[in-house]
Amino acid sequence: MLLPDNIHPEHSIYYNGAIVLQVLQDQTKQNLLDLYQNVKQKRDMTFSVFVLSLDWLFLLNVAVINNNGKVELCS
Repeated sequence: MLLPDNIHPEHSIYYNGAIVLQVLQDQTKQNLLDLYQNVKQKRDMTFSVFVLSLDWLFLLNVAVINNNGKVELCS
């Protein structure tokens, strides 16, 4: 859920997207699976929630996949 009203905020895409963004800010270009492993070290997140959070960041033009296939922050 994007903005849940009946569950804990840490289960929302906003919250998990912030975790993904935080990891991307530490290292701005990462392989998709490396990024997932780094996110899992910060927070135990399922891959499906990770992908939904990453999709949210793509929709906001915060992150993109570059020509080399790495996820990176937009400048």
